[in-house]
Amino acid sequence: MSFSHFNLSSAIQHKIKLKNFTKPTPIQEKVIPLVLDKKDVMAKAQTGSGKSASFILPLVQMIAHAQYEGKAKIRALVLTPTRELTQQVAEDFEYFAPNRVKVVSVIGGEQLGAQMLAIQKGCDIVVATSGRLLEIIRKGQINLTQVQYFVLDEADKMLGLGFEEELKALLKDMPSVRQNLLFSATYPKKVVELSAKITSNYIEVSIESEEATVQNIHQRVIEVHKDNRGPLLRYLIEKEAYEQVLVFMSGKRAADNIAMKFRKYGFKAEAFHGDLCQDERNFTLKTYKEKKIKVLFATDIAARGSSSVICSRISSELKS
Repeated sequence: MSFSHFNLSSAIQHKIKLKNFTKPTPIQEKVIPLVLDKKDVMAKAQTGSGKSASFILPLVQMIAHAQYEGKAKIRALVLTPTRELTQQVAEDFEYFAPNRVKVVSVIGGEQLGAQMLAIQKGCDIVVATSGRLLEIIRKGQINLTQVQYFVLDEADKMLGLGFEEELKALLKDMPSVRQNLLFSATYPKKVVELSAKITSNYIEVSIESEEATVQNIHQRVIEVHKDNRGPLLRYLIEKEAYEQVLVFMSGKRAADNIAMKFRKYGFKAEAFHGDLCQDERNFTLKTYKEKKIKVLFATDIAARGSSSVICSRISSELKS
């Protein structure tokens, strides 16, 4: 199957070709037709499966071809658990959308006034973290009454951040009749309960591990005493000649400490965590993507956001 099977516009298909996407991933193959058919969807798919495109492409198609009068109003609201993932999804929307479709990202750590001004000027799509979005709602500076499409990305991770209470407030501001799209890597009981609060009539899509879109990932487990983790990692990086390494850490201080130790050993290493200001997080992530950092020690919520963004980039390169 090719992307032409979905009858997407020629402009979208042209941009797909520029991205060197050769064929839809399993999640895209199953979800895109459902979204275009205006069905509610609850999809289970791992990071790197191409799930973002499975809602970005059809939403851009439908919003771009709808006839709206007057200033742009918010038609699609997309929530993600982290600032980094929010920015990435917004960038992807902007890439595929025509110029007349306006996209605004709403995240903490950046100027609130500038974000509210961008919304008030008129926009079609808002991609947000829930905390900053609620802040704008409380100020009465956003109108969600025209939302037609509601997307909840990484639902299982958002629940771990206390999102359940925030969701109640958000749902009050949106129309009860809308299309709902939920994506989650796992289906714990809380995710199922959450989905019932958003929609009771969804089609479930599950992409199991055996359908993994990236086949050339090798996994292994090494049991080692915690005092030897640093020396072992340095040994592996040099022995295996790893070009870049992303290391998930359990604590912010530990990430800072080990990054400092690695720099003493001559590695270009940095820490990436929630205590960094947004400019620092943006710069560190940008520098890592540009391969100017060899070892990135990421922790907490920042690790989740960076891994989603980085892994999706790696995945798209491997599939092209």
